[in-house]
Amino acid sequence: MGDGTDEDCPRALVVDDEREVADAYALRLRGLCEVETAYGGEEALRAVEDRELDVVLLDRHMPGLSGDEVLDRFDEGDFDGRVIMVTAIDPDFGVLDMPFDDYLCKPVDREDVQAAVTHQCTVLGYEVLGDYFAVESKRRVIEAELSAEERESHDEFQATKARADRLERRARRLLGDEADALDEFEAIGREGE
Repeated sequence: MGDGTDEDCPRALVVDDEREVADAYALRLRGLCEVETAYGGEEALRAVEDRELDVVLLDRHMPGLSGDEVLDRFDEGDFDGRVIMVTAIDPDFGVLDMPFDDYLCKPVDREDVQAAVTHQCTVLGYEVLGDYFAVESKRRVIEAELSAEERESHDEFQATKARADRLERRARRLLGDEADALDEFEAIGREGE
């Protein structure tokens, strides 16, 4: 996952109303990903609106907007990252319907939180890679078959090209050295004979 520079690392958000807990988990993730903290539900929602985040570590029990409510808002909105619940609330059958990707019961040691984040970044990376391949194959076939003038004046094609670029950057950031499939994709010819 990335080479350690901010642009090349996955982006995580740790959300907990107890500052020392949020800061401790953020510290455990340093060097693995770029980490931000939010000390409440509303702050978490703003952070997700402000930038593309890959993984959110979310406490369930918070005053004001609870972690469960934040999770519902993520699910209703356009958040396209992964969510790991990190909480002292013991799970019951109610979690079966909750839209999170992993559930860790506090306290969580450094190795477990790092492994969970790494796993979720890899899963997300391959999802993004699939999206990239779908978008980029369309862009490439149009590029191979239509003139530059036609492509430049077509707004939807330009939006597709921009989306492909964003997806490629995100896949490379999430997968790092595992992004070999991107290079293999480059070799596929799409132009007619």
